[in-house]
Amino acid sequence: MVRISEIIFPRVTGLVITCDSQGKPNIATFSFLMPISFEPKYVAFSVSPKRKTFENLREVGEFVLAIPSREMLDKIWGCGTQSGRDVDKFSLLGLEKEKARTVKPPLVKSFPVQLECKVEFMKEFGDHYLVVGRVLEEHITKLDFEPVLHYSKNIFFVPSEKVTV
Repeated sequence: MVRISEIIFPRVTGLVITCDSQGKPNIATFSFLMPISFEPKYVAFSVSPKRKTFENLREVGEFVLAIPSREMLDKIWGCGTQSGRDVDKFSLLGLEKEKARTVKPPLVKSFPVQLECKVEFMKEFGDHYLVVGRVLEEHITKLDFEPVLHYSKNIFFVPSEKVTV
């Protein structure tokens, strides 16, 4: 059977930053994510209940969604292949934290787009949970950048051109 990620692709790649109740942060790569409302702004992603991100969301109920640029591909891969239970990914990958305005999890310096979010819905669907977060704060330093798109496993795409119809 073909994985769903190999049927519906490419998907924008983002990093979800969470923290536990003691404030210890974690950052993980996700490509099962999407915007779901213009006003107010809501985003959604799906997460396996086996992941540290899931545990943190259950404890704290807040996250930062960071959208990386092409230049950050090594960081994207590192955040997706290491477990926050075993290593401090921020130190390992040289990511610098910044205090968020309204949520407990930190922002990460140098990401072009970061959204501070509060979890408003979490429900199990198959082997993942759908998480819906309301955007409380936006941090946009650049909109003209090449996002990283994910196919499956270690295969990514970057857009080569903008096309207007």
